[in-house]
Amino acid sequence: MLKKSIERHQTLRERILETIRDAIITGSMKPGEKVAEPELAERFGISRTPIREAFRQLESEGYLKVIPRKGAVVAAFTQKDVEEFYAIKSILEGYAARKACERMTDRELEKLAHVNDKLRHLAGEGDVKHFFKIHNDFHDLFLRASGNDKLYELISSLVEKFQRLRLASLSLPGRMTMSVEEHEKIIDAFKRRDVDKAEQLVRRNAEYGGRVLVQGGEVKTIFRKGEPSMAMDL
Repeated sequence: MLKKSIERHQTLRERILETIRDAIITGSMKPGEKVAEPELAERFGISRTPIREAFRQLESEGYLKVIPRKGAVVAAFTQKDVEEFYAIKSILEGYAARKACERMTDRELEKLAHVNDKLRHLAGEGDVKHFFKIHNDFHDLFLRASGNDKLYELISSLVEKFQRLRLASLSLPGRMTMSVEEHEKIIDAFKRRDVDKAEQLVRRNAEYGGRVLVQGGEVKTIFRKGEPSMAMDL
């Protein structure tokens, strides 16, 4: 009985997470808009405990901002936030790629290629949600292969706070297909043990992800009202 109760609790929490993420990504919920606990509790027929747990998770991913005694509101990013995140991500992941290039085994290279094959299939289907999850696996593989645990933890902590930006970037037209093509070049550099090329490609991949995000009119809803949405020169 207890096991079923816990499973139901977790399932409801996942449904709440998915509902709010989708509403924010599609622009149905705007930056600064309050996310009402009572409405969600009534909609899902549950107490507020799993809702608050979901809010904390969404705050860690950059979707919400929880304000004491006021509740949760949709978080907003400035162009500066985007620039700074992708600049730091490109430097850290580029270094990780350089170290991974020196250490990766043939088995790890095969796994990378297999993951990218999955991504190609998902890109063809236009399945951005599953693409995003598998895309994370691709990066996780070479980040772990760097052999630097502190670097891995640092990058993981950083990207978790900006999940929303990364998903928005991959949601742009043609971006999934381009990402797969970029991965092919990265895998090739790994296979050739070309550390300079591997670092360059991974850095460029991250920088481009930020650039298309700011240029893409489809994702204006992530910015605060009045914030410019212009091209970045990273």
